Order: sequence, then C-alpha cells, then structure tokens
Amino acid sequence: MSLGDALSIAMAGLRANQAAMSLVSSNVANAETPGYVRKTIDQVQTYSGPSGSGVSVVGVNRELDAFLQAQLRTETSGASYASLRSDFLNQVQGLFGDPNSTGTLEDSFNSLTAAVRALATSPDSTSARIGLLNAAQVMSGALNAMSNGIQSLRTGAETGLSDSTTTANNLLQQIASINNNIRSNPAGGTSTDTATAAMLDQRDQAISQLAQLMDIRVVTDGSNQVTVFTGSGVQLAGMQAAKLSFDAQGTVTPSTTWSSNAATSQLGSVKVSYADGSSIDLTSSLKSGKMAAYIELRDKSLVQAQTQLDQFAASMASALSDKTTAGTPVTSGTQAGFALDLSNMKSGNTVNISYTDTATGAQRTVSVMRVDDPSVLPLPQTATLDPNDYVVGIDFSGASGSVTAQLNAALNSRNLQFTGTAPNITVLNNPNFSIVTAASVTSTETSLAGGSAELPLFTDGSSAYSGALTGSGSQMTGFAQRIAVNPALVNDSDKLVSYSASTAAGDTTRPDFILKQLSTSKFLYSPSTGVGSTGTPYNGTLQNYLQQFVSLQGSNAQAASQLSDGQNVVLNTLQQKYSTNSGVNMDDEMAHLLSLQNAYSANARVMSTVNQMYQTLMQAM
Repeated sequence: MSLGDALSIAMAGLRANQAAMSLVSSNVANAETPGYVRKTIDQVQTYSGPSGSGVSVVGVNRELDAFLQAQLRTETSGASYASLRSDFLNQVQGLFGDPNSTGTLEDSFNSLTAAVRALATSPDSTSARIGLLNAAQVMSGALNAMSNGIQSLRTGAETGLSDSTTTANNLLQQIASINNNIRSNPAGGTSTDTATAAMLDQRDQAISQLAQLMDIRVVTDGSNQVTVFTGSGVQLAGMQAAKLSFDAQGTVTPSTTWSSNAATSQLGSVKVSYADGSSIDLTSSLKSGKMAAYIELRDKSLVQAQTQLDQFAASMASALSDKTTAGTPVTSGTQAGFALDLSNMKSGNTVNISYTDTATGAQRTVSVMRVDDPSVLPLPQTATLDPNDYVVGIDFSGASGSVTAQLNAALNSRNLQFTGTAPNITVLNNPNFSIVTAASVTSTETSLAGGSAELPLFTDGSSAYSGALTGSGSQMTGFAQRIAVNPALVNDSDKLVSYSASTAAGDTTRPDFILKQLSTSKFLYSPSTGVGSTGTPYNGTLQNYLQQFVSLQGSNAQAASQLSDGQNVVLNTLQQKYSTNSGVNMDDEMAHLLSLQNAYSANARVMSTVNQMYQTLMQAM
C-alpha cells in the first residue's frame, strides 16, 4: 500500500466519522422532538488502490420501522376516538347522576311521588298542595336542565367537527407541500440527504396528527412520495391536497338532526372537494379518530340520551292526562260493535279496537291515530309502542265525513266497518269474518275540572301534550326541554284535588290517581331509548324505566372508559416499541459517539504517521 493510498483511506475515514458525529449530535439534540426519527449515515466502500479501500458517505438513513409506524397510526386513531367518546359519555353520566344520589333525576322523581303521597294523606292541606307543585316544578326543571346539558354537548360536538376540519385541511396542505419539496434519492433505497430526511420527519408528524382526527391509510412509493386515503378509500392528499369542508349549523336543538340528504339535513356534514369540482360526503364513512367520535356522539349517543329523557317526560305527562273512554255496545241488524265519541281527541290520540278474526280465531288489535297534518301519512307501524297492533293514521283536518270514509278505506280489508259522522262514529263487525270485542278512545284531558281524575299536571310549555305527529316531527322530540307545570294549576292549586264542581272536601280520588300512575302503573317505552327492543318494548313503571336508562348511561360511560383505557395501553405499548426502534436512545448514542471518537483518533493517527513518513522521505532525499 502506498503512502498516498493510506492517506486517502484515513481522510475518507475522518470525513465519515465527522458526518456520523454530526448525526449523533443532531440525534441527541432532537431526542425530545416529537416525530423525530433517529438518523445514521449511509456509507459505501470505495476503491483506493490494489492494497486497500476507503469509505464514502452517500446520505443518511432514517431508522424507521414502516410496519410499526402504520400500526401506531391505526391505534392513534382508535385511541383518539375512544378517549373523546369516553370524555363525552362521562359528562352525560354526570348529568344523569348516580342512582340513589341526591340532586339527581331519580331523587327529583322520588320527591315528587313523596309529595303526592303527602297530598293523598292530607288532601285539604294547602301546604301539601304547594309542596306537590314545588316538587313538580323541580322535576320539570331537572328535565329542562338535563336536556339543555345534552344539547350543549351536541353543540360542542358540532363545533369540534368544525375545528377538526380546519386542522385537517392545514395538515393535508403540509403533507402535499412536503411531497412537492422532497427530492428522491437517485441511488434508490432508503437513504437521502439531511434536509430531505428532516422534511420526511415533518411529513410523518403531520400524518400522525391527521391520524388523531380520522382513520387513514398511507401509501408510499419508491420516490419517497406518499398518498393519503381515508379508511374507506377516499384520496385526501398526494402532490395536491383535497379540500375538506364543514357547513357548521347554528344552535343545536333536540329536533335538529343530520341526514345524508343535504336538502333535509339540519347539521353539518364533512365533505371532501377536488379541483374538478366534485365532492364526496365523508360524514357516515369515518370510522375512527376524533371526527368519527364527534359524529357518533352528535348523531347517535347524545340523541339517544335526549330520547330517554323525552320518553320519560312524555310518559309521565301522558300517564296523568290521558283518559281512555270505552265505547258503547250497539247492534245494527246482524252487525254488532261499539259507538265511539271522538270529540275530545287531540292530534296523536288513538281509537283502540280489538277484534277476533273468525277465520283463524286470532285476536287482533287496531290503533287508529288522529293526525292533523296529512303530510305524515301513511304512518309507520312504529307510530305506537305496541308491537302487536296494526296502526292507521286518519286525517282529521278535512271534513268530518271524510273520517269515516278514510276508516272504511283503511280497515275494510280487516273486516271492520264504520258508520256515522265524526265525532260520533260506530265500528261494526263484518258478519262471519270478524267479531269486535272491544273499542275505546284515548284522549288527552285538557280541563282541570272535567269530572274525572285525569289532569294535565305537566304541559308542553303552556299547551297540552298529546304526542302529536307533524311534518316537523314528533311532539315527543325535545319535550323534556319544554316540559313545564301547568300554569293553571299554579294559579289554582285546589284543582290538584277538586276535579268537578261537586268534589267533596277531603276527596282523595285525584291524589290517589296521580300516585297510582306515578308509582305502580306500567307503560310501554320506545326501543329508540336503548331500553327494550322493537319486538319486546320495555314495560314497567316510570321509576323502573328511569332506573333502567340511568343505569344504561352509567354502563355506557363505564364501557367507554374501559375501552379508552385499553386503547391507551395498546397505544403506549406501540409508542414505546416505536421509540425503541426509531427513537433516540441517549445511552446508545453516547456509546456510538465514543466508538466514533476512537475511530477518529485511529484515522488521525494514521494521517500523523503518514505525515512523519513523508517527512522522513523528504529528509532522506
């Protein structure tokens, strides 16, 4: 080996050592920088003559485990989704309170029934009447406050979606910009220059932040360019970034809902738009990340919580104000049936008919619901809570004679016939085909002195609650936010006992009725509350139902917390593993630095020796 070759090899070694030490310094300086990936030099052997070879630095390598990184992004989306959902559901559980705790909805209901019980014991007591009204106002106030709290959370989800969309747009722009600025390595492989490696770190950090917002899939090509897709396959970023938009709405109320039909949707939608003018709605396709959690909470979980309160408020109001009047048995030739008075029916009230199908011997039930808005017709079979009845909606907004005609058109196939003119009609059997066994009219009592125990203790604002269906939705929707104590009762508390002009002093008929309806009577509840199912809706007392949905909210919050904890364990484990493989370990870097220093000293010693030999040769000459 010539002295020139030795010198060349030593100098190449020094240059490689300097580059490596520079990277070690950078690694140590960025050990705590989020998204920083540990760098090492990419060096190749070079020919320096027949007696040896040197080394050349061609770039830097990012010590990145791409498979682990993809797993980490997936779990980041899952953890963000689970954490946000847990936070919101725990807030909902806080609104509903723990069972048997003070200041909760159940506590307010227990206080109400206790006040009714006190009135039933002392019907002539003015303080007992005032006590009942106060308890009823606390009850309605609790429902109002809880509904407002739920809608505030829905508003928060709407705002969160808007903010997340803005953040996602910024991240997509960053990713596309870095894609355009990155230079590919002409030699191929994973090495690149220092500046490009830094940009790759920045791009990976932006992608990881995007993964917190939504479920994504990332494809990297051979020239270090990435294309980002949603989990459902919609392209978001490449050399250009798609534009996300969110049409945030104003005040969120129980009646505002999202629909895939933009013409009817009342809440914001997440859409992605492209330069050619096309767009895709992502609202229902996002499955993970914060944005998916916001959507699920806004459109499902919080809506169900509101429905639970609305159903409770509606059942409580109807339990006290709904009155069922049996029809009067009549005969007309060979036909038999019942005469019905529909004069007190309100929109949402029903005519209930039971009959026997003589051909099969099966018992059948028909529920005829009064409708004042024909746009809702025909009614779905789920318009009532009875899973076994046949539901028919009849438009009462036209001429009275049309009611009978509509009934015959709708129920003739069921072998029922109707005569008379509303409000006085008669339902008759079809001889040899059906036997009408019972018929009644359920109506909402609006008078405080109508001669019966039923009374409108709770109202929809200042109007009666009858469960009306209109083109804008069901009266039950948001009722818990509007429920109030009947102002007429507040002005005349005597009507809590007196139900007619002839009510005797000390009569407990009405207080006993109220207590029975609130304490022991059983009702059906909508399966949309999450309690019961469509085929077997929950049947129980008001308190039983209250305990069911409060317990359900507690279970949901607990399950969400457990899921979040589990996701965080998985995420932390992956982060630690990723940090071990791709992050900076100070001990390793210091050990590497020591090795480089030794190598640097060795190369410097070779150069010093070569220098001395050159000097000796020169002196010899």
